[in-house]
Amino acid sequence: MEFGFTTAAYVVAAVLFILSLGGLSGQESAKRAVWYGIVGMALAVVATLVGPGSGLWLLSILLIAGGGLIGTYVAQKVQMTEMPQLVAAMHSLVGLAAVFVGYNAHIELGNVLAMSQEARAGLEGFAGLLAHKTPVEQNILRIELFLGVFIGGVTFTGSVIAYGKLAGKVTSAAEKLPGGHMLNAGAAIISLICLIWYFNTGGFFPLFVMTLASFFIGYHLIMGIGGADMPVVVSMLNSYSGWAAAAIGFSLGNDLLIVVGALVGSSGAILSYIMCKAMNRSFISVILGGFGGSTGPAMEIEGEQIAIDAEGVAAALEDADSVVIIPGYGMAVAQAQQNVAELTRRLRAKGKNVRFAIHPVAGRLPGHMNVLLAEAKVPYDIVLEMDEINDDFPNTDVAIVIGSNDIVNPAAQEDPNSPIAGMPVLECWKAKQVFVSKRGQGTGYSGIENPLFFKENTRMFYGDAKQSLDTLLGLIS
Repeated sequence: MEFGFTTAAYVVAAVLFILSLGGLSGQESAKRAVWYGIVGMALAVVATLVGPGSGLWLLSILLIAGGGLIGTYVAQKVQMTEMPQLVAAMHSLVGLAAVFVGYNAHIELGNVLAMSQEARAGLEGFAGLLAHKTPVEQNILRIELFLGVFIGGVTFTGSVIAYGKLAGKVTSAAEKLPGGHMLNAGAAIISLICLIWYFNTGGFFPLFVMTLASFFIGYHLIMGIGGADMPVVVSMLNSYSGWAAAAIGFSLGNDLLIVVGALVGSSGAILSYIMCKAMNRSFISVILGGFGGSTGPAMEIEGEQIAIDAEGVAAALEDADSVVIIPGYGMAVAQAQQNVAELTRRLRAKGKNVRFAIHPVAGRLPGHMNVLLAEAKVPYDIVLEMDEINDDFPNTDVAIVIGSNDIVNPAAQEDPNSPIAGMPVLECWKAKQVFVSKRGQGTGYSGIENPLFFKENTRMFYGDAKQSLDTLLGLIS
């Protein structure tokens, strides 16, 4: 009876997770999709607690309550602008959980094998599942838990470093130890040797050595990736956490964990591919290298950056019929999304056509800008992707760039030696006038100079984005 209920509940939960994932593809359906996921997870937890092998109720309830309290605290404290690093931190916990579960499976398997046949007959739960495995199935289990621990270890330390880069606690530059890729390859070879060793002996030591190697690979791999590639890294780590969960699901014989892990792993891999395609780069080049790689001297930039004050921007907006706003990470840092939304409302009230242009890798997380604009109640139908709006810039009166750099850099098209050469960008320089809201004359997150700032139709609106927009709003009734 318990097994039948748990199986049925897992099927319903899996369907809810699939509906949740599908709903997240659109902003209008995202809120409903989140509730699908919440209900599915709650059902899965309850079904697991009352299913076969359940026990230690008091400990389980205390752990769930403790996790819920911590989650509530974090949700209330973390700002929307800090979501990228929060997601990276969550991925690290998934990886660490996979490592712990893998070690637990290893210990439990050793305990079961040390028992007599008579003692094994009375076992229940996971131990009972192990007791009924044949020697071949036990070897398969060792491979499953080994892979789960390996992927979990890479995910854990990689996500910790990604969090550090996103939070500004670790340098965003691509840094490698002497030896570079050879160190990663050496650690991978050691892990492969440990797999063969563990498969043949089932001992603890090769599992432990592999764990250390996986921790190093995760650390060194992500440290060697530049900050401009962080959107791809976040989606890649999301994929890793899914595959770690799926591998552990096989170890535990938990069908729902396998399904959920496969959903997360495959969706993260697809998203990583989409991100790489948007940057015109191969996934392998992102994972194994830093940001780009020039083949010669960069193109010389002529001209100078010309500043403009709020009065000048307000006058141009009063005369404009069509306006395109391009948000970037600078908007997130300044927490200026509410000001941007208010500017949009006022301009639309005057009958102006205001739209947003979103680059696939804007910000530090896939969809980062979409989330911020949704939080500020910007209408979904005026938030357009790069492919939908790029052809409209020549007919745009004013383009406003708020805290963006690399995604609006014409060097991607004009300079074959640029590290971002070939990367699709928002062609805002084709608009009649371009205003760039920027703190100063420094380069962007990737450290690449932007010729857009020196073009004749570009004016630099210097200052903190939120404060600059406050001043601008005071001039637009």
